[in-house]
Amino acid sequence: MDKTNNPDLKSWIQVEKGSNFPIQNLPFGIFRRHGKPPSAATRIGDTIIDLHALASHSCFKDNGFDPGVFNRPVLNDFIALGKPSWHRLRVCLSNLFNIESSNLRDNLKAKGDILFSVQDVEMMMPVKVGDYTDFYSSEQHATNLGTIFRDAANALNPNWKYLPVGYHGRSSSIVISGTPIHRPKGQTKPDSSPFPEFGPTKQLDYELEVAFVAGKSSLLGEPVTIAEAEDHIFGLVLFNDLSARDIQKWEYTPLGPFLGKDFGSIISPWVITLDALEPFRVPGPEQQPPVMPYLSFTGNHHFDIQLEVYLKTKGHKEVRVCSTNYKSIYWNMIQQLAHQTVNGCNISVGDIYSSGTISGSDPGSLGSMIELTRNGTLPFKLPDGSERSFVKDHDTIILRGHAEKNGLRIGFGEASVTILPAVD
Repeated sequence: MDKTNNPDLKSWIQVEKGSNFPIQNLPFGIFRRHGKPPSAATRIGDTIIDLHALASHSCFKDNGFDPGVFNRPVLNDFIALGKPSWHRLRVCLSNLFNIESSNLRDNLKAKGDILFSVQDVEMMMPVKVGDYTDFYSSEQHATNLGTIFRDAANALNPNWKYLPVGYHGRSSSIVISGTPIHRPKGQTKPDSSPFPEFGPTKQLDYELEVAFVAGKSSLLGEPVTIAEAEDHIFGLVLFNDLSARDIQKWEYTPLGPFLGKDFGSIISPWVITLDALEPFRVPGPEQQPPVMPYLSFTGNHHFDIQLEVYLKTKGHKEVRVCSTNYKSIYWNMIQQLAHQTVNGCNISVGDIYSSGTISGSDPGSLGSMIELTRNGTLPFKLPDGSERSFVKDHDTIILRGHAEKNGLRIGFGEASVTILPAVD
């Protein structure tokens, strides 16, 4: 076990019991204080640690980090340093904030420049996203949708168990948690009408997903092999790929999602590294039929991450509407990346690769409202007495996730979005 993952580690920074951000997590993000430029940061408990200020105080002097790499509005330049650098910084931070380390703990002036309450900062987009791929990698979700739109006997398309199905999404509309999204407009075609109509979507939906951030670029024409893939993955975020199901239904055949999927996707602000998630590796589902050699792997490349969706209606408390787990995903991250690049497609640092909706097999584990309500035909009741077939204006959708084992909890925080009325 890497010493940074030791469950017995404690920090001299206060960490409440059950916190998502113990010293074993050490995620990376971008924050901003009022009147100050954005800066790279990590987090322990409810304390934000300014990495640029930390570097400026020579805390990394023996590790070869240029302070300027942390004085950026996104993490891309730091990520581009590569996996050995990510781990070296993680070890440095773990040592520096260990309860037994007094170098910074007893320096009140330096701490005033470096440490800030999470309540006093604004979290920003952690990376500049050049490209975004959305996969369709949960067998339960694909089966549920296939059953709704076709029938149980033909739920999965013939290609589904041979390759990770995906499409290229819109990177410009990926936004940070807390950013409100207006209900989109577009063409829809009611079943009762021979002609389409234009207006706000009536079937706005969320999608519970986990995405990985590319950590290493590749050249055009050079595939990333399954053995190399993890060196190209910086870490994971929660991801809510909002969908307008009625717009999507009318426009998608045969080219794929367009206006129904590109009006807003929400990510959590902290990137959780694979180093932090190392203790939570598990085997994945058995893949039958056997995959082609370029998708075949050894070892555990799935992660035991508990995922939840909460719905908060205006003026009322949030209600949990989904609880599922990332480990159920059929196609894992390294298979997704190997397939994405097998044709020579080049990737860039900061690219986002999302899992697609993650669902389980029981009603409480469905990661989208279209599954939960069977395409709106079975609305569910909320404690305030209202019903939902799809998301309404002023509803807030909150995704949360954490991994927990042997007393160690590594959390993601949340990805939250409030839906505003359509723009007139």
